[in-house]
Amino acid sequence: MLKIVLFQPEIAGNVGAIIRCCACFGAQLHIIEPCGFPFDLARVKKSALDYINYVKIFRHNSFDEFYKNNIDSDRRLILATTKSKKDIYDFKFQPNDFILFGKESAGVPENIHLTANEKITILMHNNQRSLNLAISCGIFLAKANFDIN
Repeated sequence: MLKIVLFQPEIAGNVGAIIRCCACFGAQLHIIEPCGFPFDLARVKKSALDYINYVKIFRHNSFDEFYKNNIDSDRRLILATTKSKKDIYDFKFQPNDFILFGKESAGVPENIHLTANEKITILMHNNQRSLNLAISCGIFLAKANFDIN
């Protein structure tokens, strides 16, 4: 099963859209607190709609707690980042991978970069910085789904 991890997401609408992506691709969602908004399901449900009923959501108080309880020699942590040259289309996802996305404004801290087994990017044309978090998540889910099915 695919697993998406959001590190301290800042925009409730993005989380809602990612919940919809997770529902459509059969993925779990892990959220590492604190969020940049008061996390309540009613607020997130505005953009997730009834898709929220089809997603298993795990909340973690910290990255360390998440890592300790989920990552081991059989489960890789794949960081989606703009700070990599490894293109998503040159990478092969595995069923037990956790795909980590950083917060919208700043990504993840350097210490978390160091824990990732792989750092993958969506190459941008015309020197563009990045895509919206939810769009990036959808692209990663589609590629990972293609690789493992």
